Formats: sequence, C-alpha cells, structure tokens
Amino acid sequence: MFNNLTDRLSNSFKALQGKNKLSESNIKDAIRQVRRALLEADVALEVIKVFLDKVQEKALGLKVGEGLNPSQAFIKLVESELTQIIGGENKTLDLKAQPPAVVMVAGLQGAGKTTSIAKLARYLKERENKKVLVVSADVYRPAAIKQLAVLAQQVGVDFFPSNINEKPVSIVAKAKKHAQKQFFDVLLVDTAGRLHVDSEMMDEIQVLQKKVNPIETLFVVDSMTGQDAAHTAKVFADALPLTGIILTKTDGDARGGAALSVRHITGKPIKFLGVGEKVDALEPFHPDRIVSRLLGMGDVLSLIEEIGQKVDHKKAEKVAKKMAKGQFDLEDMRDQLLQMEQMGGIEALMDKMPGMGQIPQSVKNQMMGAVESKKMVAIINSMTPKERTHTKLIKGSRKNRIARGSGTGPQDVNKLLKQFEKMQKQMKKMGGGKMQKMIQKMGGMQGAEGGLPDLSKMKLPPMGGGNKFPF
Repeated sequence: MFNNLTDRLSNSFKALQGKNKLSESNIKDAIRQVRRALLEADVALEVIKVFLDKVQEKALGLKVGEGLNPSQAFIKLVESELTQIIGGENKTLDLKAQPPAVVMVAGLQGAGKTTSIAKLARYLKERENKKVLVVSADVYRPAAIKQLAVLAQQVGVDFFPSNINEKPVSIVAKAKKHAQKQFFDVLLVDTAGRLHVDSEMMDEIQVLQKKVNPIETLFVVDSMTGQDAAHTAKVFADALPLTGIILTKTDGDARGGAALSVRHITGKPIKFLGVGEKVDALEPFHPDRIVSRLLGMGDVLSLIEEIGQKVDHKKAEKVAKKMAKGQFDLEDMRDQLLQMEQMGGIEALMDKMPGMGQIPQSVKNQMMGAVESKKMVAIINSMTPKERTHTKLIKGSRKNRIARGSGTGPQDVNKLLKQFEKMQKQMKKMGGGKMQKMIQKMGGMQGAEGGLPDLSKMKLPPMGGGNKFPF
C-alpha cells in the first residue's frame, strides 16, 4: 500500500541526516524533497500547499526534543501534520437510530461499490454483531442486483429482492418496512452507478436520499484514480449530505494521492479502506496508523487486531505445543501458511511491520519470493497424509508424483523439504523450557473467551530504546 510514496518520503528525509540542528536552509531542502514526493504521488496541489505551509511554519521554530536528532524531529512534525490533513482520528459509522439504521452507498461504476457493500455487511455482522439486510436500488443493471444477491449469500447476510421494473424509492421503502418487521439492525442500500458524473444521476440520487433519509451516506471511490478520486468525491459531497468515504483498491495503489487528498478536498472523513478483493478485505481508516505506514514505521496496532480476528488461536496453540515436543510436521506448516494467507499474505504483513519502509524494494521482493506460500500449500496438498508426517519417505518417484500433482517441478519439492528441515532444526533449538515459556505467554495473552485483548486502546512502548523512528 502506497509503496512509492513511502520510498520517496524516506529519501526526502535524508536531507536532514547528519545535521546537528535544524536551520532554515536544511528545512527548505527537506520540504522541497517532500513536495516532490507528494507531487509524484498525485496528491492534489491545494492539499500539498496547505500541508507544506504548516510544516514549514512549525519547523522553523521547532525545538529538537530530548533523544531525537533533527531528522527525527522533522519526521515527527511531518507525521503530526499528515495525520491532521487526512482526518486526525478514526471516524466510525453512526448507527444510533431507530432500527434499522439505513446506510446508503453511492459511487461510480467500477469503483467497487457493490463489493464494498458486501464487505461492509460482513464487517458489521462479524465485528459489530449486527443483523444486516442488503438491497439493490440499481434498476439499470440487472447484473448489479444479481451480484449483490450472490455476495450477500457469500458473507452470510440477508438480501431483499428487487427488479429493474421497480422505482428505486419504492424498492428501498419496501426493504425498510421488511427490515423493521424482521428486526434488522442495519439496512445497506446499493444505489445506481454511472460511468461518469451526470445531472440525471445526481437528480435521481438526491431524490432517493431525501425519501430514504439515511443516517449514513457513504461515497465509494477508487484510490487508484489519484487526485481525480478526491475531485469526484467533492462533486458528490456538494450534491449529497455525505457522511463518509470508502476508499477502494488501496492494496494496488502505490502512490497514495487519493488517501492524502480526499479528506481535505471534501471535508468528509474516510471511514473504510478496501485492501483486497476478498470479502474480508475491509479496514477501518485510522489516519495515524496510515501515516505510520507511509513513514516506514509500520502499523503494529492493526497487525495485532488482525491477528486477534483472523488467527485460529486454538489451532495456533495446538501447533505451538507440537513444536515444543518436536512433533511439528508438514500439515502444521500448511496450516501456518494458510493462516498467513488469511491475513493477506507476507506482503500485507510486511506492510504493517515497523522498519520495513527502510528495506529496499528489491530485498522485499526476495523475501516475498522466498515464501511462495500458495505453491508450498499446493505441494503439501499433493502429498499423502503419511508423507506429510514422515518426510524421509519422499524420494525419487514420490517427488515426481508430488510435483506433477501440484503443478510444480521436483526442484520446488526439494526446496520445500529443505525449508521444512530448517524449521524443524529451529524448533529443536527452541525446544523444552524455552518453547513451553513461549506457549504460556501466548496463553496469558488470550482473554477469557480465547481471543486477544483489544490492544488498540493500549499505548505501546516506543521502539528502539525510546526512539519511535527505526532510522
């Protein structure tokens, strides 16, 4: 996420490295580099100007705090001002209404509006424990109605049927009545999208908004369109009483222009980020955490929350106990790889780990290439249960059979087996008391019901011996 911007910002701070104090001259050099980084990231010009004017004004009178060098003090200032420009703090959905709380979702075609509704439905059901009903008021695209019906079934929420012969206002009125009778907490409304903003679309959605009177009106916008995304959102914000933005496709956005522009230009908070194609790939937008990632400091809190939500802790504890006894096998290795995939894969994990912004992209690519988790899972799946627990059996013809079955080559099977042997050796080194202590700590971290505690409300200690910055 936003890799190019992270790399360029990191380079821009080098202008201050090795300096004993902040001066007008070296501050101007650093700001010039930051401006270039933001321009290349396709951040809107008006946002860049406001942001850099504030940074320059505060940097000239900046006192370097104890334990910080000038470069770190400047980065801390940039972190603070970036956080403010993109929203300051996390803004949650306001669902405090007589049930059902109606949430209307608007956006252009191709931005990921219908998929975002399914993701939001899943989020509300699983994270907020809400009973959710979804309905499509897009009477221009029968495929959109069918798509939402399929996605609703996939995420396990109810779908209210509609068809292209009905009026959008009538569809939503009936869906709301049904939601009231069946005691739904939330009604999510998918509206018609267009390929571009036009007066007919705006007139229709304004009428629908006034009749439905939703408690939340969200606009879905494609992050990869850069500052154009912010200006499109502004047009909608001027026509509708928007309450928030869902920024989609951020996993494929290396620049980050939309994320840094949309809040300032529209005045509306980004409430969610779409971070992948899967139905669980939706994250609440935390400005401070996003800025932390941008500056190469990682996002430990989001990583901890994700582990708490997506890792099967009973299975993880069972595997840890097997490790302690030296009984770790290929089936356990496969389970660990699948859990990593559930969390978005190694790249998504690296994105949230502190200090990764300082590692060259070529090195990151090597680290990700070394894992090849999907290929490894396919190889393990092609083995018999006995082969997974007795790897010494895998020789000659067995290797060839496993390679054919997984669509790989014998060299890939050899590579997996070597990696597994290395892991086993590490397990033996950590065996006995060390591993048992680690398991006990894992058990102690789990709450009364077996889940990790909510560490988003806890203040973590600074990294690196009192210095928050890993460089």
